[in-house]
Amino acid sequence: MLVYPSGIDVSSSALRFLSARLQARRRALGTRWWRLSAGRQALLALAHLRNGHTYAQLAAGFGVGTTTAYRYVTEAVELLAALAPTLAEAVRAASKKAYLILDGALLPIDRIAADRPFYSGKHKKHGMNVQLIADPKGRLLWASPALPGAVHDVRAAREHSIVDALAKASINCWADKGYQGADGTVRTPYRGRWNSLSTGQQEVNRSHAKIRALVEQAVATLKSWRLLCRLRCSTTRITSLVRAVLSLHLASSN
Repeated sequence: MLVYPSGIDVSSSALRFLSARLQARRRALGTRWWRLSAGRQALLALAHLRNGHTYAQLAAGFGVGTTTAYRYVTEAVELLAALAPTLAEAVRAASKKAYLILDGALLPIDRIAADRPFYSGKHKKHGMNVQLIADPKGRLLWASPALPGAVHDVRAAREHSIVDALAKASINCWADKGYQGADGTVRTPYRGRWNSLSTGQQEVNRSHAKIRALVEQAVATLKSWRLLCRLRCSTTRITSLVRAVLSLHLASSN
C-alpha cells in the first residue's frame, strides 16, 4: 500500500485532550510497552474519526498492524464516550440559557433495502436517528444515543426523556414540525398550509424558523467528522462513536 502525508482539520487542543486521557489510562493500567506513544495513538484515532480513514489505511500510515490500529481506535473511542455528558448534565449546564434548540439528524449507514427498521421515510435512506440539543447560537451541547432511522423525531425525544428533562428544568425549546405533540416546554410551529394560516400564525412561523435555522450549525458540527457521514460499522457501535465525537467537540470548544 502506498503511503502519503495527510492533514486533519482538528484543533491541537483536541489532540492534547485525548493524549492526556490516554496517557492517564496507561499509567493506571501500568503497561510499560506500547507500539505507539499516547500522542500518536490519539492522532491515529482522530484520523479515523475526522477523516474516516479505514483501519488498513491507518495501519499503513502509522506503521502498525491492522489489528493494532483497530484496538487503538476502539480504546480511544470507549474512553472518549465515557467522558461525554449525560442528558441531565447537559440540561443542568444549559439551565441559564434563554432557550435551547432541538433537532434530529440522520447518520447514513451501509444497509440493504431489507433492513426496514433503519430506513428513514423522511430522508429516503438508511441511517440512525440522533437527537441534538443546541444553544441559542447553534452550538452543539448534547447528542443522544442512536436509534434506528425509522424512529420518528418526536418518538425519539420521548424515548430519550428529552421532553421530560427540559420540562423539569423549565427550559423552553424550539423544534420543527416533527415534534408536534411533544408538549412540555417544546415549541413547534403551527401546522397547515401557508395560505390557510392566519397572519399572526404566519408571523409566528417565520420567527420560529429563524430561531430554528441555527440548529443546522450543530448538525454540521457533528457531520464534519467524516466517519459519521457514511457509517459501515455495526450499528451497536454508533452511539459510542457519536459520544466520542461530542466529547472531542466540547473539549476543543471550551
